[in-house]
Amino acid sequence: QADIFVPDGHPRDGGLIARLAGTDANAPAILLVDHIDVVAARREDWPRDPFTLAQENGYFIGRGVIDDKALSAIWVDSLIRLKEEGFRPRRTLKIALTCGEESGDAVNGVKWLLENRREAVEAGVAFNEGGYGMADADGKPQALYLAVGEKHSQTFVIEAVNPGGHSSRPRTDNAIYELSKALLRLRDLDFPIRMTDANRTYFDRMGLVVGGEMGARMRRLADGTADAATIAAVTAQPVYNATLRTTCVATLVEGGHAVNALPQRAWAHIQCRLFPGDSGTETEQRLRDAIGDARVTLSRDGEPGVVAVPPPLDPAIVEPAEAVAREMFPGLPLIPTLLTAGTDGRYLSAAGIPTYGIPGILLDADGNGAHGVNERIRVRSMMEGRDYLYALIKRYAR
Repeated sequence: QADIFVPDGHPRDGGLIARLAGTDANAPAILLVDHIDVVAARREDWPRDPFTLAQENGYFIGRGVIDDKALSAIWVDSLIRLKEEGFRPRRTLKIALTCGEESGDAVNGVKWLLENRREAVEAGVAFNEGGYGMADADGKPQALYLAVGEKHSQTFVIEAVNPGGHSSRPRTDNAIYELSKALLRLRDLDFPIRMTDANRTYFDRMGLVVGGEMGARMRRLADGTADAATIAAVTAQPVYNATLRTTCVATLVEGGHAVNALPQRAWAHIQCRLFPGDSGTETEQRLRDAIGDARVTLSRDGEPGVVAVPPPLDPAIVEPAEAVAREMFPGLPLIPTLLTAGTDGRYLSAAGIPTYGIPGILLDADGNGAHGVNERIRVRSMMEGRDYLYALIKRYAR
């Protein structure tokens, strides 16, 4: 069964829902979810039409091929293959391909389905983007990453105001200077490290992959024997640091109104990525405490986001993924990880549907141009991921 859904008044923000009925009506369904909308692309920036799929030098090239149409295609292809095989899953398999993930202006399809057609996405578990594999520069597989939880974002605005005046009469309480001091205090703010089953396993297994002194430090962090110097060395790496704690960073700055006038206002946007379970209110208070200046105001930009709820590091999820990896990628470790970005999985997890990012598609070390010019995916990686995910879906569905 398949159906196109369209939110009222938003004909371009719809999507596809489908299901392959299982044989056990009491077994919780499995939801395969993904977004089909993409980041904007300007034709003049690309050497080709970004919205016409090209295949060159072993790659598929086009906007969205890695983020995230490859996975959407695999989900649909998998159900078609299962149907053609005559495979009868014990657990019902559902698909939801939606819009609104890449653009805040569109209706978010997952949120809309939860609010308006809950039965279409009701499931015991959901599999989503966020998991991936990593290959080296030659395309050789290095590791598979299973996303167990994700961060969610909250943006704040800090602002300094001043009466201003003539630039020939400078004053020390310059709004730009006050803002700059506040930004430096935020730069030096470290949120508490959060250790979970998922990131303990990540640092233990990833330490073996990294090797050397850094690998040993990562494993000491995982087993709880890391001293302050070890923690400082690990968190000096941006990816590892983001895996361990809430992070906040200045992303936009603006100030002043004329080159010959003292600034009357200066402000900056601060983008925070909250560790699962951390609240926007708690994060806001930490920012206020760090700024410590009543002349600099802090406010939220937009409504509080949905707080991401991490799923458990469940052997019923991890072990089948490891078993299929042993068959298809011998010797390749499967490493649970916290997704430091955000996906539509936050809506599902908050609604009580544990959501995991399933690996299979191998990324290049340079990130494959996601959100950039000449976004691409290796044809071989696409097809290997297709076979891995198909075999894994069958195993879960049984």
